[in-house]
Amino acid sequence: MALDRITDLAAFVRVSDARSFTIAAEQLGLSRSAVGKCVVRLEDSLGVRLLHRTTRSVTLTDEGEAFYERCVRVLADLEEIELDMASRTDQPRGRLRLDVPVSFGRLHVLPVLHRFMEKWPEVVVNVTFTDRYVDLIEEGIDIAIRIGGEEDSQLVGRTLAPHRLVTCASPEYLSSHEAPMTPADLAEHSCLAFTHGGRPTEWRFQSQGGAEGTKNVVSEEFVRVHGRFCTSNSESLRDAVLAGYGIGQLATFLVGDDLRTGRLRPILESYALDGPPIRVVYPTGRHLSPKVRHFIDLLAETWRPEPPWDEAPDVAHNPPNIP
Repeated sequence: MALDRITDLAAFVRVSDARSFTIAAEQLGLSRSAVGKCVVRLEDSLGVRLLHRTTRSVTLTDEGEAFYERCVRVLADLEEIELDMASRTDQPRGRLRLDVPVSFGRLHVLPVLHRFMEKWPEVVVNVTFTDRYVDLIEEGIDIAIRIGGEEDSQLVGRTLAPHRLVTCASPEYLSSHEAPMTPADLAEHSCLAFTHGGRPTEWRFQSQGGAEGTKNVVSEEFVRVHGRFCTSNSESLRDAVLAGYGIGQLATFLVGDDLRTGRLRPILESYALDGPPIRVVYPTGRHLSPKVRHFIDLLAETWRPEPPWDEAPDVAHNPPNIP
């Protein structure tokens, strides 16, 4: 099969999946007109119309439906051959498409990615930063880093690190406000909330019970909070807590350094409840290419057994700055 014909098949499949020439062009790294020419070449060579095109939508014709199924199998076979050849050398190469949460990705995934790219110069990386749910298959993403989210039967997941939450405030705030002793006491405080879907998220707590030294969960409670500031950006929320606007419930991957240096102080520690774990996910039914497998392994190696943001302070060399 001629190489240009393979490109035409790939363009047709991407357009069919995305129902859009523009999205397909972005995924393939081609211009919209180039993708359109690929489809036209196929239609001319086959002598049939594969797609119905309107100003608002792109849909498959009956002939296009039948041809699409064959194309998917052909491209899957070609990908299988490519992965098999690549795995023989185990040399990561090619384009790695990665989707990561905005703050966590910038703070903790990018440093690992930089090390990976330095080690494997034949890998080209496309990274999208978003806190929305991304359809990996539809958008052509190889792997995504997710914090929580619903299970998806089309994806394989691997836990990389815990997602610990800490309720905290600045020393300045606590010097002028009595620290809450129970979650119910938060009603008397300015609590700075993260917003999702335009509404502040509830804070999660647990109570402790059982023998001394054990952590048996007796109950879980959700607390609606209110305060002077709320935002959909977790880093700006951390900055507001640091500035003394009030109390926040934040991930340790955001405030680990602030806790170690004493810029923030934890409160309600006996009620702390972890969030859903940090995971990597990728489409099921695929062989892991060397680029994907090596990057996942590097993430796991870097964040286990204890992620760097949860490491205890070295008191001898870096004592907390607590007045």
